Amino acid sequence: MEKPVLYIVVPCYNEQDVLPITHEHLVSLLQRMVDAGVVGGNSRVAYVDDGSTDGTWDMISQYAQLPQVCGIKLSANSGQQNALMAGLEAFARLADVMVTIDADLQDDIEVIPQMLDRHRQGSDIVYGVRRDRTSDTWFKRTSAQAFYRVMSRLGVRSVYNHADYRLMSRRAVMALLSYRERNLYLRGVVSLLGFTTDCVYYDRAERAAGHSKYQLRSMAGMAVDGITSFSIRPVRMVLTLGVVFLFIALAMLVYVLIAYFTGRAVSGWASIVLSLWFIGGCILIGLGVVGEYIGKIYIEVKDRPRYHIAEQIIK
Repeated sequence: MEKPVLYIVVPCYNEQDVLPITHEHLVSLLQRMVDAGVVGGNSRVAYVDDGSTDGTWDMISQYAQLPQVCGIKLSANSGQQNALMAGLEAFARLADVMVTIDADLQDDIEVIPQMLDRHRQGSDIVYGVRRDRTSDTWFKRTSAQAFYRVMSRLGVRSVYNHADYRLMSRRAVMALLSYRERNLYLRGVVSLLGFTTDCVYYDRAERAAGHSKYQLRSMAGMAVDGITSFSIRPVRMVLTLGVVFLFIALAMLVYVLIAYFTGRAVSGWASIVLSLWFIGGCILIGLGVVGEYIGKIYIEVKDRPRYHIAEQIIK
């Protein structure tokens, strides 16, 4: 049986501190799999420099002197999701299977052979799933769990405790590339593909070096993209809220009329002011939700390129 060609796609943004460690581990693993006959000799580690401002691309260029390494450099920082898509698109026709993994080595690379084994058994997509979140801070663990629950309630299909560590066959990658939306949430899009899937489980480690580029603002942005790209329920919730407030207003009108005709009306401004603030806040929230969707439409209809490749080293 012909051995599959594997490309390990690694998005990088200002990762010069951790990249030497990551490179050593990935190339060593790849060589072991080639020697064991698990993957073909044309397999590669493919780095995607997402517009780094440090020495990341210089290091990738140096590593690319090895036959097992190639890379592309984006002209500007386009975001991790777009960097992943750039890597998949650039190398899709060279690989039989592709694994995407972050550069920080928190995801256990030693389960990649297990992913390949599940692929040989017929799975087109194999998710890397964390066993637990004990290594996270309380805030990150709690917010992540809340996010997955909200996504599930809104009808968005996703794999619990899975980030962007996954294996995909060539046909799954080509199907993914046919999705042209600009507001990318890959964890949701991949779940829509419909191919045979499986999971491998691992324990997430501490970051090998450097610091995470995924701060609270980035995580919040991804959460908004995930919700607004895959569900219209927030808009329906705003409509429902409007109907509820209409009935509350009618009930208050009935109460006021009864109080007036029975002589129990009490003059005052507190209830009026509080009601105005409350209703005004709800209106602004509703406008904000609808505006978020309109903003997404605005970005999509412009149909601008998601990224531009400035340099590439492909073998």
